[in-house]
Amino acid sequence: QVQLVEFGGGSVQAGGSLRLSCAASGYTSSFSYSRVGTGWFRQAPGKEREGVAIIDYDGTTNYADSVKGRFTISKDNPKNTLYLQMSSLKPEDAAMYYCAASQWYARHVTLGSSNFAYWGQGTQVTVSS
Repeated sequence: QVQLVEFGGGSVQAGGSLRLSCAASGYTSSFSYSRVGTGWFRQAPGKEREGVAIIDYDGTTNYADSVKGRFTISKDNPKNTLYLQMSSLKPEDAAMYYCAASQWYARHVTLGSSNFAYWGQGTQVTVSS
């Protein structure tokens, strides 16, 4: 059973930085974390969940336009951990952030949430102006 747990949320002033981590468990040698698409999503109160960044099974990354140049997604496959480095944070970045993983092995993913079957519980990011 795949489980995802996020860490690293908190409060920061505008212009500041945070790094989110997502520890994954439940993967095996025949269904390796290194070969599944993963991503970060966020949801602010009253808004729909939106894709922030994804790192595909082949290492390709993609970002929402709103975070390009400010956020960096990375993955440590031996540690089964996904990261999101967030810099130059803006008040509009404040949201609950979720990590996600695809249920498909070696299949491309996009920023759409329908690509992902496994979700963490979320970690709150607050940005004050």
